[in-house]
Amino acid sequence: MQSRGSAHRTGRPRSVEADEAILAATRAALVDLGWSGLTLGDVATRAGVAKTTLYRRWAGKNELVVDAVAALFDELELPDRGTLAADIEGVVLQFAAILARPEAKSGLLAVLAESTRDDALRERIRTSVVDRQKRLVLEGRARAQVRGELPPEPDPSSADRTVNLIFDMVAGAVVHRTLVSAEPVDTPWAQSFTRVLLLGLAGAASHP
Repeated sequence: MQSRGSAHRTGRPRSVEADEAILAATRAALVDLGWSGLTLGDVATRAGVAKTTLYRRWAGKNELVVDAVAALFDELELPDRGTLAADIEGVVLQFAAILARPEAKSGLLAVLAESTRDDALRERIRTSVVDRQKRLVLEGRARAQVRGELPPEPDPSSADRTVNLIFDMVAGAVVHRTLVSAEPVDTPWAQSFTRVLLLGLAGAASHP
């Protein structure tokens, strides 16, 4: 997968296979070595590429690790399961399954910890992970509005606030449940969480 967050550089065309190998090697190195032990040289060796190949694609370790983590969350999909509740439950379970993978857990915790001391890294996480995954909320809301499950929101500012709030609630709850509380996100939990979320959306719709 080509890193969407990397700066455009002229020269030879990028190799999708090399990018995928580098990002996979980065995630493996995070699991084995942690943030402090990870080096671009180790990643290059694991990926079977020259170290200069990494520097042509990423300015440094921060960019590389964020892109490696972001690629995992790009696997999230929102299949049409017939109702808004079922759609939400499905994506919650997918999200939790990704977070349960050692490379996702190690990578996300590492970049979040490092971002507390690095404003640029925090911004990169926002643009490469958070903003990209808001596509799921936009898609789910549009689908629910077509079904008549949610009212239209003609005011763009109000619509943006709703999208941000839904994303924060879903991401915050699932991340806390899996990475902080270390509790399972199973179907009963996803169903209970979805009921609470939809009750909140119904209340917000009745009190604009």
